[in-house]
Amino acid sequence: MAKDYYDILGVSKGASEDEIKKAYRKLAHKYHPDKSGGDEAKFKEASAAYSVLSDKDKRKQYDQFGQTFDGAGGGGQGFGGFDFGGFSGRGSQSGFDFSGSGFEDIFSEMFGGATRGGGRSRAQSGSDIQVDVEITFDEMARGVKKDIRLQKFSQCATCKGSGGEPGSSEETCGTCHGKGQIQRTVRSFLGVFSQTETCPTCQGKGKTFSKKCHTCHGDGRTRTEQTITVDIPAGIQSGQAISLSGQGEAGEHGGHPGDLYVVVRVKLHQYFERKGDDVFSTAEITYAQAVLGDKIEVETLEGDVMMKIPAGTQSGEIFRIKEKGIPHLQKWGKGDHMVKIVVDVPKKLSKEQKKLIEALRKLEE
Repeated sequence: MAKDYYDILGVSKGASEDEIKKAYRKLAHKYHPDKSGGDEAKFKEASAAYSVLSDKDKRKQYDQFGQTFDGAGGGGQGFGGFDFGGFSGRGSQSGFDFSGSGFEDIFSEMFGGATRGGGRSRAQSGSDIQVDVEITFDEMARGVKKDIRLQKFSQCATCKGSGGEPGSSEETCGTCHGKGQIQRTVRSFLGVFSQTETCPTCQGKGKTFSKKCHTCHGDGRTRTEQTITVDIPAGIQSGQAISLSGQGEAGEHGGHPGDLYVVVRVKLHQYFERKGDDVFSTAEITYAQAVLGDKIEVETLEGDVMMKIPAGTQSGEIFRIKEKGIPHLQKWGKGDHMVKIVVDVPKKLSKEQKKLIEALRKLEE
């Protein structure tokens, strides 16, 4: 009786794709015939189990029909759909046929990654750039424009990123013969594998120029210094980033440029503290102002305003000045300005002040 595929890999029927892949990788390392102490029969058994359980459709059919499942679509047991015919023992150059069986990702991870066949590779995109910009609290509240000086790779002005000398002719790449890709053979204890890689000569284009650009020497980009103006909106939070598409490093050989990310850092304010879009500050008043009430001048982001202090105000009370806070980012309106009252109780009193306080205490009694 054929073994259960789940038992072969040592996983449960509810195992995830990642668990199945890890289980097979472990067994492949252990039993591969090209490894000392390997076991060809167990390697084939594990590989056949993985070829079914790693494929969603095949796994669904296997779960439904069990041991009568045939991966090739026919009846009966066996390793249908998985070709072991190419195996010819230890040190074989022919290897196994893993095409279309779900093994490419595993062997790509093991051997450094190969591009899957078909089509030319695109030119390599440029790298993203991240810079930090520091602004003041007031600039954050009002919005500001900042100039940023960058040293980066930019598209070559001479060849416009092509890498070829203006006027020179394009030719079929002699390395890949116009395919844009080359084959590389990798030997390991898991066998001999053929990997497809981007042609290093033409960078996947399949074409080269008869003469390289004299400015960039064929790279398609040059090192330059640029000044970029960044519009920082009012209300931005410290630590937020502004993305500028296409303002990063230019790609090699005309590849798409990366992006520029400007991370905004807001300096702390001497008097104000931000909580959400509200601004908090404190205001000291005298004992007499707290008892009798008064009007005081309060500094806000929009200048000084007069605020009423009701009679009997307690130390620690918070008063709201509406819409004098920080603008809401990307929408209308502003937060509020919250003022915390601190009653200044004098540590030293004159004789006259002491007499008045004593008189007040007697009245309270």
